[in-house]
Amino acid sequence: MKTLALHGSATLLIVALALLLYDHWVVRPALAIGMVDVGYVYWVKEAEFTQLLTKSGSDEDRQRAMEMARRFSQRLPSALDELPQECRCLVVVKSAMVGRPGQALDLTPALIRKVDQP
Repeated sequence: MKTLALHGSATLLIVALALLLYDHWVVRPALAIGMVDVGYVYWVKEAEFTQLLTKSGSDEDRQRAMEMARRFSQRLPSALDELPQECRCLVVVKSAMVGRPGQALDLTPALIRKVDQP
């Protein structure tokens, strides 16, 4: 009888621990929502690109602008992939959201910082 109680207690402890871990790693992150305004990020980068091109018009500035556009196009997909792991939340495009849930985090500034990193 004592062995049965010990096995039952151990089973309850393992099940409770498994449920806590499931809640922490699966359920809670799925409840958090982050949103990014990709259109705004494109608009900011386009403004920087245009300003650099129209500032002087030299070949060096044009080359720098093209390099900036190339880095942006390479960095944006990886930055979008990194956001969900960093915030541990579901990340959606702002234009896909209907209304604005009270718990949604605006991750647009974080995306701009990530895209600007070398």
